[in-house]
Amino acid sequence: MPQNMKDLLIVKDVVKQYGDYTALTNANISVPKGSIYGLLGPNGAGKTTLMRIINQITAPDSGEVIFDGEPLQKHHISEIGYMPEERGLYKKMKVGEQALYLAQLKGMSYNEALEKLKFWFEKLDILSWWNKKVEELSKGMAQKIQFIVTVIHEPKLLIFDEPFSGFDPINAAIIRKEILELAEKGTTIIFSTHRMESVEEICDHIALINKSKTLLEGTIEDIKKQFTANTFEVVTSSGKLQENDVFTIVSGKDNNYHIKLKEGKSAKEILESILKDTEIISFKKETPTMEDIFIKAVNNA
Repeated sequence: MPQNMKDLLIVKDVVKQYGDYTALTNANISVPKGSIYGLLGPNGAGKTTLMRIINQITAPDSGEVIFDGEPLQKHHISEIGYMPEERGLYKKMKVGEQALYLAQLKGMSYNEALEKLKFWFEKLDILSWWNKKVEELSKGMAQKIQFIVTVIHEPKLLIFDEPFSGFDPINAAIIRKEILELAEKGTTIIFSTHRMESVEEICDHIALINKSKTLLEGTIEDIKKQFTANTFEVVTSSGKLQENDVFTIVSGKDNNYHIKLKEGKSAKEILESILKDTEIISFKKETPTMEDIFIKAVNNA
């Protein structure tokens, strides 16, 4: 079966059950090469199960996973980097020793791992942590180490599960910048988060999973268009707006109104009808936020 070679990862009709509990029901996602792909959904929606299947930590009961044009296989593990929400560093080991060990597990030679690790430790200004034990680090410091060992082998696909969890705003901004730089260099990134503002800032594609099913998938632009109602925010200089055959008023306070276009009417007709009675200070089409879309899609499911 020919696959879309623009997609690095295709998950098709994947089902996963744990006893009587269904974690995924015919889950489908297509992750374009070079994209930052947001994997969204409430707790218990099935996101973590899907990430574990992609990383071959567990296997699907049915369905298929295609990675870079071929069925997902063991050798693909070296081409994927995964940073789970629950981090797994050995607390008694020294930071440098552990980072070297984990890099070599991903197929790097000792010398290559040492060179790349020193580059990253210098870049993130943490070379002084090399001989510290992990238990001496704060959660945010340990997060930086986990980030480095996830990206060190320069995989084709990086999967971050709540990557900003545990970071203060300054360090979250540093890691966000590094993720964007990796994407600019062509790395494909799956980004799982509850923070909708991060999705708006970083992602270009999303999938929304709820109750084990894929509810929405596509570019942020297309999904926003899908959920955009013909509503506008209007601020007038004075005078009260009255509904007419062009628009209805959704809400209004002082001179600030939210209005809805009637079917078959245009934005130009709204402007013309309002300008007959009052001056317009501002007029803009309302676009839903990802949080609005998330809530609406989950509630309507």
